[in-house]
Amino acid sequence: MKVKLPRKEQRNIEFKERLISEIHLKEERKQQLATQMKFRLEKGNGVAVYIIGVKENGEVKGLSEMEFEESLNVLRIIAMENNARIEKVERFSENDKIIGRIIIKQVLRLEKKESIIIGVAGHVSHGKSTLIATIVTGEPDKEGNKWLYLNVLPHEIERGLSADLHFTLFGFKDSLPIHLKNPLDKRERATVFRDSTKVISFVDTVGHEPWLRTTIRGLVGQSLDYGLLVIACDDGITHITKEHLGILLALNLPIIVCITKTDKVGEKKRKEVREEVERLIKLVGRIPFLIKEERDLGIILDKLETLVPIFEVSSKTFEGMDKLIKFLGMLPVRKRETDKPFLMFVDKVYNVKGVGTVVSGSIKQGKIKSGSTLLLGPFSSGEFRKVKVASIQTHYCSLEEANAGLIVGISIKGVKHEEIRRGMILCEEDLKPKAVKSFEAEILVLTHPTRIASGYEPVLHFSTASQSAKLECLDKKYLKAGESGKVRFTFKYFPCFVQEGDKFIFREGKTKGIGTVTRIVTP
Repeated sequence: MKVKLPRKEQRNIEFKERLISEIHLKEERKQQLATQMKFRLEKGNGVAVYIIGVKENGEVKGLSEMEFEESLNVLRIIAMENNARIEKVERFSENDKIIGRIIIKQVLRLEKKESIIIGVAGHVSHGKSTLIATIVTGEPDKEGNKWLYLNVLPHEIERGLSADLHFTLFGFKDSLPIHLKNPLDKRERATVFRDSTKVISFVDTVGHEPWLRTTIRGLVGQSLDYGLLVIACDDGITHITKEHLGILLALNLPIIVCITKTDKVGEKKRKEVREEVERLIKLVGRIPFLIKEERDLGIILDKLETLVPIFEVSSKTFEGMDKLIKFLGMLPVRKRETDKPFLMFVDKVYNVKGVGTVVSGSIKQGKIKSGSTLLLGPFSSGEFRKVKVASIQTHYCSLEEANAGLIVGISIKGVKHEEIRRGMILCEEDLKPKAVKSFEAEILVLTHPTRIASGYEPVLHFSTASQSAKLECLDKKYLKAGESGKVRFTFKYFPCFVQEGDKFIFREGKTKGIGTVTRIVTP
């Protein structure tokens, strides 16, 4: 059988003629091989390929059975030095000699890795993307183009406005930040994730009013731990600022406020905006706390359910950024329901060449392992189908397992990508999911020009799912702004996965109100 060798240019591939225990496991040589394997793993995003029985120049030599097993054992020991393991062994015969293709995969230990998800909201052009890019790179935005690290779609670049959700990470190792040189470099992002003991995933939302639906998906659907509200000092509070703040409050999240672009205004305007922000925070029932110096950070850490820290920053001059970055490193990890059955709402669906169907989203609860069998649905018929987890990634880093608090992409087998829609769930069978067409809820109407009565059809937002639903008043004839009441909602087009206690937002153009599911109506 003629063996087809891979191209040497693929930088995660290493050729080895033979590995001998007495030579290659001596301490100095072992460390050299471990360093070499680490390089290959980094270039292969956690995967390295070793071809044994072949010289560096590609000349096939082949090994005996005993030589092959010895080489395999040496590779296994070197892999352990890199927290990796042999994933797959392929044998080929050439002139009665063995040639091996060994797949080595890095295994990440997540039990000691803290994970936090922060949703970034605020009005268009208030500096959300620029702020995130300045944080993760640790450099001031002197040229005014760091927003391009997040807004990468052609129409976003052309218009200078975000039009979709964007994600990036910020790592800490032993409380010290690990900055990205290039946030667009997939390998660098994967390396930062692997090396960090604490990872913050930023969800950059859309500030332009026509894309409110996308913003709600980013804030409601990503299992956030904290909300970061951005307000530009040269513009102040807008109606979008208030709407985004209302959504974060409805989710009962701890909130951080960043007043950006302080370099663009004088002290008088800065004071006016600061006082305006403080009044707004008091109005919604929380206590503003202006961060003036580093020692203020420790004062508020255990009071974030009530206190709202206010940072005055400039991405251009880097003013205030050191305190903000230090604060992010100190943020406590919020409690996650890792003991419950696995549940993730599907946010995006991809058809990746060579991989197949990939779904992404934030893990809401539980844990998942590569190779697991899960349920996907509900489909329009109300059914849930079994699928197999082929692989898991987060921030371009391959994982053997993942738990609640991570934003992941999961490759699945058993269903075509065109059959999946946003808002479906992936879950374990133990969750015993049911497709819901109708449910009862307690709602609060935030704004409405007239009154809401039976027959009203807003758009409901549950996690990443959104759909029109018909409302029926249960305890009142109608509801006006500021009033709460009991209602029944019936989805208009297809069933969704809904549980008692779930919070949701309903809108009609602008946000109209919030609600909590109180009872599932069975057919």
